[in-house]
Amino acid sequence: MIEDFALVDKWILEHADELSQWRRHIHANPELARREFATTAFVVEQLEAAGLTPKLLPGGTGLTCDIGPDGPRVGLRADMDALPLQEFTGAAYSSTVPGVSHACGHDAHTTVLLGTALALASLPALPFGVRLIFQPAEEVMPGGALDVVAAGALKDLTKIFALHCDPRLEVGKVGVRVGAITSAADTVELRLDSPGGHTSRPHLTTDLVYALGTVITGLPGMLSRRIDPRTSTVMVWGAVVAGQAPNAIPQTGMLTGTVRTGDHDTWALLEPMVHEIVAGLLAPTGVQYELHYRRGVPPVVNDEAATRVFEKAIHRVGPAALADTAQSGGGEDFSWYLEDIPGSMARLGVWSGSGPQLDIHQPTFDLDERALAVGVKVMTSIALDPN
Repeated sequence: MIEDFALVDKWILEHADELSQWRRHIHANPELARREFATTAFVVEQLEAAGLTPKLLPGGTGLTCDIGPDGPRVGLRADMDALPLQEFTGAAYSSTVPGVSHACGHDAHTTVLLGTALALASLPALPFGVRLIFQPAEEVMPGGALDVVAAGALKDLTKIFALHCDPRLEVGKVGVRVGAITSAADTVELRLDSPGGHTSRPHLTTDLVYALGTVITGLPGMLSRRIDPRTSTVMVWGAVVAGQAPNAIPQTGMLTGTVRTGDHDTWALLEPMVHEIVAGLLAPTGVQYELHYRRGVPPVVNDEAATRVFEKAIHRVGPAALADTAQSGGGEDFSWYLEDIPGSMARLGVWSGSGPQLDIHQPTFDLDERALAVGVKVMTSIALDPN
């Protein structure tokens, strides 16, 4: 195994420029969820050139690729899709697609897994079977991970691992956490209806704007009193639409927002609780309403044993590489895999160490490409020693 590690390190050193080229090609040609046809074709081309046999997922985007002996396997996953966001980095390899960019680092995730595949393929043999999962549609709810699971890609997997870019961590650092590392993310959409009327005579109709205000403040407030604050549950409205004239009570109004929690058990309670609270808040107002609660993804809850495997792999990067990481309020559909098998997600440091720490999902987000080699080293180490 020591010899295998040395061969992988040699491969990484010799192909560092290639990793950068792959990442820049993917970055310049981003594709939205379930439209990742060119990205998929690019990955397939590289894998087949290395003598591997990738298999397309049924939707035509995304793929899996097995390496090593048959039997139980360890899964390594990367997501491939971009965001509907205009890029403003000014980089020479900026997105060539208007309104679409890799502002979440999925170009790096795909590159790291592709590099991992080719590094492993260069070895004489593998001690354990590995399945690479290049997943489409992470950026849409409830996520392309469900498509991967439905396609049977978890068959024979004993554990699964993933990396996610973190601009708060310096290059060379990889952050781990046992337990929840992301949050569940659900959407609430509430439509209210009223006969409308003159603002001078609210008693002759139902005051829709007042009812909206009651829910805007009441629902987050009541949830904060009904849910244990240690679960990191938060409800925030993102959009409110109602009326135009200052002297007319509108007939329709709309509220949309998100509910997030870091606790898996609490996630199961939220939908019925939101319905109950909204009904109680609106009953005295007399308005009619339709409430649509859309469950998104559960929290990513890292298995302790799998996280220890990550820690061992990270130590191979260097004695100071291992870092702690806080739980994120964002959602990640890697969680769907962990509903079926144990696994862990870690944070890959992509900050250069100087200058601003630009957050993901910002149009100016970019990363230090030295992180690509770090990611490949960690993922190949897991593949070579997954226990």
